Amino acid sequence: MADQSFPEIRSTCPYCGVGCGLRLRADGAGGLEVRGDPDHPANYGKLCSKGSALGETLGMEGRLLSPRIHGQDASWDEALDLVADRFRETVAQHGPDSVAFYVSGQLLSEDYYVANKLMKGYIGGANIDTNSRLCMASSVAGHKRAFGSDTVPGTYEDLEEADLVVLVGSNLAWCHPVLYQRILAARKKTGAKLVVIDPRRTASCDGADMHLALKAGSDVALFNGLLGAIEAAGAVDNEFAAHVTGLADAIAAAAQDDDAVTGLPRAELEAFYKLWIGTQKVVTVYSQGVNQSTSGTDKVNAILNCHLATGRIGTPGTGPFSVTGQPNAMGGREVGGLANMLACHLDLENADHRAAVHDFWDSPAIADAPGKKAVEMFEAVGDGRIKALWIIHTNPAVTMPDADAVRDAIAGCDFVVVSDITAQTDTARLAHVLLPATAWGEKDGTVTNSDRTISRQRAALPAPGDTRPDWQILAQVGRRMGYARGFDYASPAEIFREYAALSGIAGKLGRDFDISAKADLSDSDYAAMAPFRWPASANRTGGRFFADGQFYHAGGKARMIPVRHRAPASVPTQDRPFRFNTGRIRDQWHTMTRTARAPRLAAHLAEPFLEIHPDDAARLGIAPADLVQLDSPQGRAILRARLTDAVHRGDVFAPMHWTGETAPAARVDALVAPNTDPVSGQPESKASVVSVAKFTPAWYGFAVSSSDFTPDCAYWARARTRAGQRAELAGLSAPEDWEGYARELFGLPGAEAQVMLDARKGRARIAFHHDGQLVAALFAGPEPVALKRDFLANLPGTEAPHALTGQPPADAPDPGPMVCACFNVGLNTILQAIEEQHLLSVDAIGAALDAGSNCGSCRPELGAILASAIAREAAE
Repeated sequence: MADQSFPEIRSTCPYCGVGCGLRLRADGAGGLEVRGDPDHPANYGKLCSKGSALGETLGMEGRLLSPRIHGQDASWDEALDLVADRFRETVAQHGPDSVAFYVSGQLLSEDYYVANKLMKGYIGGANIDTNSRLCMASSVAGHKRAFGSDTVPGTYEDLEEADLVVLVGSNLAWCHPVLYQRILAARKKTGAKLVVIDPRRTASCDGADMHLALKAGSDVALFNGLLGAIEAAGAVDNEFAAHVTGLADAIAAAAQDDDAVTGLPRAELEAFYKLWIGTQKVVTVYSQGVNQSTSGTDKVNAILNCHLATGRIGTPGTGPFSVTGQPNAMGGREVGGLANMLACHLDLENADHRAAVHDFWDSPAIADAPGKKAVEMFEAVGDGRIKALWIIHTNPAVTMPDADAVRDAIAGCDFVVVSDITAQTDTARLAHVLLPATAWGEKDGTVTNSDRTISRQRAALPAPGDTRPDWQILAQVGRRMGYARGFDYASPAEIFREYAALSGIAGKLGRDFDISAKADLSDSDYAAMAPFRWPASANRTGGRFFADGQFYHAGGKARMIPVRHRAPASVPTQDRPFRFNTGRIRDQWHTMTRTARAPRLAAHLAEPFLEIHPDDAARLGIAPADLVQLDSPQGRAILRARLTDAVHRGDVFAPMHWTGETAPAARVDALVAPNTDPVSGQPESKASVVSVAKFTPAWYGFAVSSSDFTPDCAYWARARTRAGQRAELAGLSAPEDWEGYARELFGLPGAEAQVMLDARKGRARIAFHHDGQLVAALFAGPEPVALKRDFLANLPGTEAPHALTGQPPADAPDPGPMVCACFNVGLNTILQAIEEQHLLSVDAIGAALDAGSNCGSCRPELGAILASAIAREAAE
């Protein structure tokens, strides 16, 4: 429980781009009580499963608390002097293009601003890019081509005022659950329609009026088909078209595409076109399924073209809407965190913009050409053109496409600095210098969410050990490089004021981003600053853009861009016939540095998996829960097969969260080809090609322990539990001495052992006890071991004399696999309630068990469980 003597502090969630407000209260023991902020305009008190579990992710376990040089603890002066000296010397010897920063949407805007200023204005190069390049760069490029600026036109309220919401390449129900629930709540009131466009059937399809399961990469053909239908139906808004150029060319290009390449039946296409054209208030929401493509920018513009042609933009309930994946992806765009941008939406390649920033910063230099985008950056690291690299709060050795090559490039770089909260990541292990940064809950600054709302993140806990905020680390390096005057900051408030003042100059240059009304905030005003939506200037506050037909190109008009369908860059072959899609799961985040610490988040899907169609699996001899090996030209991975018709035949899907720390054989981005969009530089993370084959180890295992352990076998995947850890295992050769293997695995050479061996069948069950309590257990055999895993996972630390049965005693409750992570409700608990209480709806399950009543992201699964239970009862 939180200590009520501590004040409740308003802050912002560190996960997705929804930007949910939080109320935090310290418990006096290093922890926090976390609840949704009922007054925040993004979430009005609602949180998803990840946000609800934030308090469980805190603690000092694994934290990096002091600088390290070559693995040895060092002082800040030693570490910062070394970083400054090496970067300064490298620039002096090889020029500014020989160094690079790779930063992250986990940074606060103040951190981002200082990093951008140091690289572009003082070092004088533009090799600063961000992991946001991997998720939303195509939206930036599409916006700029159409609007002349990277402007999100609408607001979250539009999702509730629309009569039709179209989700394109967005599993909003799992990736942005609070927004999805806002849409569902509005639909109940207004009867608005919901359409999902996605090759996979996802949780977002639950209750949708239409699911268009188009072929991967065919979005341009679909929206060109819609544009042609708009023109044929006479639905072009001729009055608004006076504010648009390129209409005729865009329609002519669309006419050359054949929407049959989508693979959708003609009736479905025509029904969608009729619905979209016949509904004035339409919001088209799009995310990674659109952006992460070699034609991502064209996909964005194909969507924007339809809204511009019909004038459905900038008015309540209308517009294209890009939703971002990280808490400050938008803030990074605003401060110029991408390699081809300047701060405040100023253009790096515009001489007037460069001069304005140069003068404002009074800096010794200004970058005059775009730097290397993420994929290009790590290629340059690999071939030695970049000789000094600073990576901040991201894990590119896992998350970049062709991740094995990126890992090797970082390992071979002359000088690598990593700023992070832990040394236990695939990337941090490769650093020459590790710098301990403060984490969420310990640092102050601002973030911007997907609808341009700027909110404060506030410290509710003291900075532990020798950790420091990122803006301070960057500024101290800048000062040591000889740039004392440019980086003499005392607080994030001072940085914010400078940033806001620069935005006023951008506003005078005709840019959209202007928060100059905040440039004179006092420290106390900054500390108390409430969420606000930009712009915030003397001329304009918040609101929507473009209803007045005023855009940011020279001449003030929007541009419709003629685009044509292009297939994904990787082409399936006989050797690699499967189209490989990657994405997220409901309860995990990025590479699980934070979420993996919360046992209930790991309980829903505790192991990396591959979704494959049952027909494809049957053809390959793959049964449910078999291990499968995937191979691509870039790498290989081993995953657990999940047979489902949610994917097309010939398509497979895998989540991208597992790393060398949690499942080293399941790093899925090692399979992804480094193909990029020619305009945005964003990688195509959803359309690589792979082969799939059954992986047949000599033995399979399942292990639980009250302490951390790291297996050593061909395949393993571990997850945190309330009692310790659990892991799935598989090896290519069976140990001759199972008890000895288990003792070494768990580090228990002298513990009391309970052993069941069947040498003839190759099966082993071994449990270790101490003072009457279970410490660890291993279950192994030549085939996957049938056990009640969720029951066993919680046994360590308890008296468990019958652990080796693998089954709960008759009088012991077994909640079963986790379904609702918000309220820790398992499958067996739900089935029992359905049977005993005669529950007939998902809402009734929620009333009885709370399941599905918070973020709602488990409601589709609850619906499927209920339907199966009712069907089973009817058949009996």
